[in-house]
Amino acid sequence: MAGGGADGGGCSSVEPEGDVAVACEALRLLRIEPSAFGPGAGRAGGTARCSRNVLRKRRRWERVLAAKKGKRRQERERSRARWAEGPGAASRDGGRALAALAKERLLEAKVSGPRLCVDLGVADRMTQKETSRLASQIRRLYGANRRAKKPFWLCLTEFVVGSLIYEECFRMNDGFSNYLMDTTQESYLDLFPLDAIVYLTPDSENVLEDIDPNKVYILGGLVDESIHKKLTLQRAQEQSLQTARLPIREYMVKNVNTKNYHSETLAINQVFDVLSTYYDTQSWPAALKAGVSSGKGYVLRDAVK
Repeated sequence: MAGGGADGGGCSSVEPEGDVAVACEALRLLRIEPSAFGPGAGRAGGTARCSRNVLRKRRRWERVLAAKKGKRRQERERSRARWAEGPGAASRDGGRALAALAKERLLEAKVSGPRLCVDLGVADRMTQKETSRLASQIRRLYGANRRAKKPFWLCLTEFVVGSLIYEECFRMNDGFSNYLMDTTQESYLDLFPLDAIVYLTPDSENVLEDIDPNKVYILGGLVDESIHKKLTLQRAQEQSLQTARLPIREYMVKNVNTKNYHSETLAINQVFDVLSTYYDTQSWPAALKAGVSSGKGYVLRDAVK
């Protein structure tokens, strides 16, 4: 579990002595605000700074949410204006206009759209071959998001300079440095409040019912060929995060196949195809059809009637 960033750990920016240092570190690991123990719980400096960092991160997220609401109103007005010009207005100017529109949508998503982070803190568990495949999946995920009518704002977290996944992303993906998304060496734990984070894992007992633009969705940066049983679920539980899985079992059934193979584990770009289609259509059957390939051994319930 990563921590200790400028906004995340809080206690690392000061040097309390003796028992105060030990207590502050213990509270940080447990994610308990020192102020919760009352005004006499700690001597002046260390605990107050821990609490202030938590409050500062919370206020920053509240400002982001407030900006989202205003941006959504502006987007609705722009959509009405574009529709008034006619559905073919963008295509008349050719590729440049389409590229400009895609850029505009991505930048709007940065302010008002839901956030999707790829957690690369688990990428060191893969071989070089698997890491190359993950870099390819990141490229496909970004391309699909760029084409989406209602894109997410993407972020690669724990994207450490010099790491294997860092090198592979730049080696395999032309123009990677120009991708309109965030990359950071920090953990998502240092960037967002805990109650805003939902870790998506096929092993969760909770079903994802809707996409909330005010939430931050996390995908584990592992290729689907890797066998890491319940790794992402354990990681999320250790970090006290909400978890959810795609509603595959609720809308799909196992299909008979020669290999008797059935898997709910999808590549990150396939998970994104499901999320993106649902965000646009508000239809889980349409979303699952778009992202769950027949090779996974599942088909929509209606397809077997």
